[in-house]
Amino acid sequence: MSKAFTKDDDQGEPLVVPRRAPLPAGVPNYVTPRGLAALRAELVALTAELLHVRTGDTPSDPERSRAAAAVSERLAELEARIGSAELVAPAEQPPNEVRFGARVTVRNPAGALRTYQIVGVDEANASEGRIAFVAPLARALLGKRTGEAALVRTPQGEEELELVRLEYETPGADER
Repeated sequence: MSKAFTKDDDQGEPLVVPRRAPLPAGVPNYVTPRGLAALRAELVALTAELLHVRTGDTPSDPERSRAAAAVSERLAELEARIGSAELVAPAEQPPNEVRFGARVTVRNPAGALRTYQIVGVDEANASEGRIAFVAPLARALLGKRTGEAALVRTPQGEEELELVRLEYETPGADER
């Protein structure tokens, strides 16, 4: 493990801080309104956690110091990510073309339908159908229109997906 991701405490044990999903160098940090709200909620929660850790009964306890250092590092990284966030409003996207924030339904050659939403790196969760705009699948879909095909490279080879539905969330709509 790189020394850049560790910090030694008083007992010589490394402090490992989980990293946020990487954003490729030079790529804007696009976020959906839902994604920005989630980042801000995480900021509130981490700030409260840090306050809780720091105000314990034994502030000199080494474990408390380790916990405070870990939360502080996570908080600093989160603040930087929020500071670089570029909000992309779904209402400003072309309604007939796949862009950031679009929810798309595609059909594979076997006829199976899958729905994805193209979102920011921090909001991506493949199990919930939210894919980062930098992911190969998202890049293959960007710019496509309903009825068009996207060629996606997978570990099993190339797969052609037909875009069968395209929509954008409207402001105030329930988030999925």
